[in-house]
Amino acid sequence: MIDLSLLPDGGMSWLEASGPGSHLVVSTRIRLARNLRSHRFATRSDAPERETILAEVEQAAAMTEGLRRAVRFRVDRLDLQDRQLLHERHLVSRELAAPEAAVRLRPAGGLLVQDQASVMINEEDHLRIQALRSGFALEAAWGLVATLDAELGQRLAFAFHPEFGYLTSCPTNVGTGLRASVLVHLPGLVLTKEINKILQALTQVGLTFRGLYGEGSEVVGNLFQLSNQTTLGKSELELLDHLGKLVRQVMEHEERARQILLRDATAILEDKVWRAYGLLRYARTLSFEETMNLLSGVRLGVGLGLIPNVGMYALNKLLVFTQPAHLAAAQGRALTDDEVPVRRAAYVRQVLEEEVGRRGPSAQAPPTPR
Repeated sequence: MIDLSLLPDGGMSWLEASGPGSHLVVSTRIRLARNLRSHRFATRSDAPERETILAEVEQAAAMTEGLRRAVRFRVDRLDLQDRQLLHERHLVSRELAAPEAAVRLRPAGGLLVQDQASVMINEEDHLRIQALRSGFALEAAWGLVATLDAELGQRLAFAFHPEFGYLTSCPTNVGTGLRASVLVHLPGLVLTKEINKILQALTQVGLTFRGLYGEGSEVVGNLFQLSNQTTLGKSELELLDHLGKLVRQVMEHEERARQILLRDATAILEDKVWRAYGLLRYARTLSFEETMNLLSGVRLGVGLGLIPNVGMYALNKLLVFTQPAHLAAAQGRALTDDEVPVRRAAYVRQVLEEEVGRRGPSAQAPPTPR
């Protein structure tokens, strides 16, 4: 099993809930797609050429300040559980991790991680340079990615067209190659049935939404990943400014929806959040989807101050550590399908019990009836 303790903060600093707007936004990710001019793109390159690409990128990365101390993983040589671990921590994409039989394992897949930035090698493109930050932090994430891109660009010749910009395997990434995503928790808009209207409006102005794990993942726990749809025709800063303005508007709509619920449906809202908390505290089996939906209720209660002093960090941690590969890693062995929901419920109870111990029982009690 890989030693994830080698990673700075275990690659999990984005869970800290220390970034701006962390009561609504879990994380911000920015990634740049880049390809080497001297090699065929991933859809055409064979295994020997991909080995050469991996070696060239690692050699260049070792000469940069941003990746000189990077922890390296040869993803295609890891077993399934280790690849799942990296995927569950949002360090590699589903395409590179190939956690399911239907997804082909890409030869010579690599991962470099230093601080809060990383590079996937031989994914859909030769390089996917990315940064993941806690909260709504487009500027900070962009600073990390732009620095890495500049450092690597001094040592690697990227495929670039003077008219179209950076060339990529997928036409939708041509241009800047930039994809920025903000993972937002929107239970207020879901409960007030405003969410479809908001999402339709976003798609009309160039944004798209996905689930917790990006493209191809379903929305669970009212967590929506909002990102730009295209990367062509605008500069990186224009794309980020456009996304930032729209996400701030969504956050304002969510805040208003929560206040309306608090004002007009207080008893129903309190019942929902405390019922979710109670089920998580005492359930003996939990599916992942049920866990995410219950966590959404508790997160809403914490954000509104109805459930005092439960840490957002603990709730964020449960998003990742209740997934199958992390539960198996905690046990030090593979788990059967029947064991996973039992271990998940036990882990959730343990985390919430630790919160009670750390913050005191009175902090967990429902408010006195009025």
